[in-house]
Amino acid sequence: MESFALDSGDGKVLGTYWPGSDSNHSNFATVWVHGFGSFRGGEKAAAVRGECAKYGWSFLSFDFRGHGRSSGTMHDLRASRLLEDLGTVREYLAAQGRTQLGLIGSSMGGFASTWFTLAHRESVVGCVLLAPAFGFLQRRWDRLTPDERAEWKRTDRLPVKNEWIETELAYGLVEERERFHPNELAARWNSPALLFHGLGDDVVPAEDSLAFLRETAYPGVELRIFKDGDHRLTAYKDEIAAEACRFFARHTH
Repeated sequence: MESFALDSGDGKVLGTYWPGSDSNHSNFATVWVHGFGSFRGGEKAAAVRGECAKYGWSFLSFDFRGHGRSSGTMHDLRASRLLEDLGTVREYLAAQGRTQLGLIGSSMGGFASTWFTLAHRESVVGCVLLAPAFGFLQRRWDRLTPDERAEWKRTDRLPVKNEWIETELAYGLVEERERFHPNELAARWNSPALLFHGLGDDVVPAEDSLAFLRETAYPGVELRIFKDGDHRLTAYKDEIAAEACRFFARHTH
């Protein structure tokens, strides 16, 4: 295990890297991409890391800026910064000889993983997405009244509180929403993807994943629904980890 701190834009991205032992896939690494308000640890990331170890694959997990132990604050959160951080991680792995990546993105991490893949198809063999928040930006905007939107723009601060986090977001987060529309993502998608979603998800509705499946013309997309699954899908962590590695095994060379 190796810990690292990488320069990304105007801050540091911290993470942990486990070099693999499989000489047949020496250029491949799996990357855990966490969700909003989360961090690189947790039960699902640990389950995936353990499954990757069985294959001898390299595994990396990191904290986005403003999350975990990386620098910055949640007020700095932007979709474009998420992609910058993933780019920094990609460069780090390339320096280790890992030029082919399997991205495993949870919620906001699924949003970031898919848009990053569109820009770097040559580096990503495929994505595994857990309750992917394709409408991450637009949904936050749509939930607000006109007065709330005006107040957010005036103060540059939107209070956000849930069972996991209490923070404030800057208006710049939604100023980027036209660049990251779910319909455009589905229309442009051209990479293997395996999606998991729970019908009991009250944060990101399962209909988002169904809509992506319907709208993309790319045939290599699969969706698995857990009838009693919630947003976190922690109860299914071992099954997801095993299926994720089987998925990547089909798409690595």
